[in-house]
Amino acid sequence: MSTRSREGLPVATSHAQFEAWFARDVPPVEQVRDDVWSLPLPLPAGNPVVYVNCYVLAGPDGLIVVDPGWDHDEGWRSLNAGLRELGHSIEDVTRVLVTHFHPDHYGLAPRLRAESGARVLMHPADGRMIGLPDRSVDETVTSLADFLRSCGAPAAEIADLLDERSLIHRMRALTGPDDALAAGPAPGGLEAVWTPGHTPGHLCFYLPRHELLLTGDHVLPRISPNVSVYADSPANPLGDFLSSLARLRGLPVAEVLPAHEYRFTELDSRLDEIVKHHGQRSTEVLNLLAELGATSSWELASRMHWSRPWTEMPGYTRRSANGEVLAHLVELARHGHAIRTDGSWTVPR
Repeated sequence: MSTRSREGLPVATSHAQFEAWFARDVPPVEQVRDDVWSLPLPLPAGNPVVYVNCYVLAGPDGLIVVDPGWDHDEGWRSLNAGLRELGHSIEDVTRVLVTHFHPDHYGLAPRLRAESGARVLMHPADGRMIGLPDRSVDETVTSLADFLRSCGAPAAEIADLLDERSLIHRMRALTGPDDALAAGPAPGGLEAVWTPGHTPGHLCFYLPRHELLLTGDHVLPRISPNVSVYADSPANPLGDFLSSLARLRGLPVAEVLPAHEYRFTELDSRLDEIVKHHGQRSTEVLNLLAELGATSSWELASRMHWSRPWTEMPGYTRRSANGEVLAHLVELARHGHAIRTDGSWTVPR
C-alpha cells in the first residue's frame, strides 16, 4: 500500500511504518521482498526518532543483519522476537553490516556477534571511532571543550558535557568491527556505496536484484540528517554529504529502505528536496552573517530557525546545531562567501 507523505514528499511504501511514525510508535515486522525483511527496533524512551529500521536479508550461508540497533534490553528482546517471527534465531545470523558508528545503529552489533559468531563489517573511517582508542575520556572531553570554546560557546555550555562523557564511556566499552568494508561488493549480493557526510564512513547498501537501496541515515523521507563540523571531523562534511547525495542520483531504485521513519519511492525527488533544504540553510546562515557582522558560529546558531526554540533545546542539541551551522560556514567559505578570522566569521568585503 502506498501513502502520500503529509508534506507531499516521497510516497511511503509501507502504510504500517508511515502510520507508526506519526503515532510515535514502533511498526511491525514486514516482508519487503521474498528474502528481505524490515525489523524495526525500539530506541530508549525519549529518543525523538523512536525506532531504528533493522533489515534482515537471507544470505547463502545464513542471515545478514543491517543496523541491529541500540544496546539495551528492550532492543535485544525485539531483535530476538523479530527473528523468531521470521522462523529464525540469533544463531542463524552470520554477518552484521553497519551503515555507520552511531549507537542507534552499531550498539547491539557486539552482543549479536557474541551470541551468534557473526562477523561485523563497517567502513574503516567509522570503525576506528569504536572504542576511541587514541585518547582517554578526559582527553576527549577536553578536546570537545576546546572546540566549543573556539566556536564561541559560553562557559555554562562548555561545563555541561555530561551527556557527551556518558556517550564516550559507552562507545569506549564497545568492541570494534571484525572486517573493514569499503565501497564495492558486500555480503548477500549487496553493493556498498560510500556516502560520507553524516559520519566519515557512512555506507548505503544497494541490492541490484530487487533495486532496493538501504540508506541508513543518509537519505530519510522527511528528516535531513545532522551534518556537523566537530572536533577532529573531516574538513568539509557538508561538501562530502552533498557529493554523496549526487553519487546516488540516477541509481535504479524501486524502493528506498531508510534506517528511520518509513520506506518510500522517488529517490531522486527526495535527493532534490535535501539539496534544496541545505541551500536554504546556507542562505539563512549567509543572510544572518551579513546582518550581524563578525560573529561566532554559536551566536549564529542561537539566532537560526530550528524545529524548537533555542532556549528549549537540551545542551547536546544546541551543540549539534552549532556543528551544523559551522558545516554550512565551511562550505560557504569554500565558495568564497564567508571568511573566518580569529574565531569570528564574516562575509568578504
